[in-house]
Amino acid sequence: MSDIILKAENISKQYRLGVVGTGTISHDLNRWWHIIRGKEDPFLKVGSVNDRSATKKSDYVWALEAINFEVERGEVLGVIGKNGAGKSTLLKILSRVTSPTTGEIKTKGRIASLLEVGTGFHPELTGRENIYLNGAILGMTKSEIKKKELDIIEFSGCQMYIDTPVKRYSSGMRVRLAFAVAAFLEPDILVIDEVLAVGDAEFQKKAIGKMQDISRGEGRTVIFVSHDMGAIQSLCSRLIVLKDGTVDFTGNVEDGVARYLSNISIGQINYFNDSIKVGIKKITFCNSEGNEIQTVLVGQKVLIKVELLNPDERNLTLSLGFTDMFNNFLFSCRSDVVNVNYSSSKAEALLTIHKWPVSQGAYYYNILTIDGMSALQFEKEAGIINVEKGDFYGTGKLPGKKRSFYIDYRWD
Repeated sequence: MSDIILKAENISKQYRLGVVGTGTISHDLNRWWHIIRGKEDPFLKVGSVNDRSATKKSDYVWALEAINFEVERGEVLGVIGKNGAGKSTLLKILSRVTSPTTGEIKTKGRIASLLEVGTGFHPELTGRENIYLNGAILGMTKSEIKKKELDIIEFSGCQMYIDTPVKRYSSGMRVRLAFAVAAFLEPDILVIDEVLAVGDAEFQKKAIGKMQDISRGEGRTVIFVSHDMGAIQSLCSRLIVLKDGTVDFTGNVEDGVARYLSNISIGQINYFNDSIKVGIKKITFCNSEGNEIQTVLVGQKVLIKVELLNPDERNLTLSLGFTDMFNNFLFSCRSDVVNVNYSSSKAEALLTIHKWPVSQGAYYYNILTIDGMSALQFEKEAGIINVEKGDFYGTGKLPGKKRSFYIDYRWD
């Protein structure tokens, strides 16, 4: 007989666009008048689907709609989906950070959440004091926390700074300590968002190993959100795919990853919008004649036009990086490496890749805008480009399997 530790029943979350809070006084009064008469909230019947690329059609949007699932004790449940699919909203509801508009979450035992770097930390308290604070929030006694204190400190690697206020920690130190606290204070359910991306590669590997120990060795439950398909495949026993605020798939990991990748439309833009004040506003892929293209051929000369906003005429460095659908880094093109910066108030930068080096498939591109030593703009998965087979070597032959990386060479 299965041991259900968490159950989500008809979970929906509605937001009103453009405002902080529930909306207007008239809407609140309208809701109140319906509720005291025992009628349904009139605004539950309105609202747009959570599709960020769509034009606004309503003042309300459903970030999540009719989400139902169960999690068994000891299970590692992965949650994936495009940016804006509702992943973080779902985790905030599971963690009691926000309440659902409709539906109910039923849980057995304590939940520890790691949703953002240093969540639950008091910046003025030391790392050691925050360990005890977080333990108390989880309902643990001082003696219970003390038994875990040395393990937490050792795992985090913050021994030297454990009695320093966490406001002086780097983001990497905060996430290492936050993860160690959440993992070692023995919650029944551990909820983890994308925050592990802040840590270095060594710590990420260590953290994934600890999550495996938690689920397999200690029988506790992990709910894990990530864009790293490698981590999802190595860690999770089951997968939920979210799409536009609804459950698009629930089942085994292999089929879930395939469904997620099939949902990604080639050439879509996830990020760019009219709110950009400084940095990259638009990216257009073109062929050698300057005509816009949605698909690149292996070996093709590609011109990438970058529309840039720089009203204060800062001396900006631009970078465009590429990863595969599993978030594996492939290559990047950074302007300052070739001694180019941009200081015009409004300009179009041009990146030329003489022979496209990556094989057939779909790839994310990430953008980065830097002013001196400060990153003004950094967005992962800003867009997607599709690549088809091409004649890289001028022989009609392409050796290697899918996702090979080609270089230009010559035998004499």
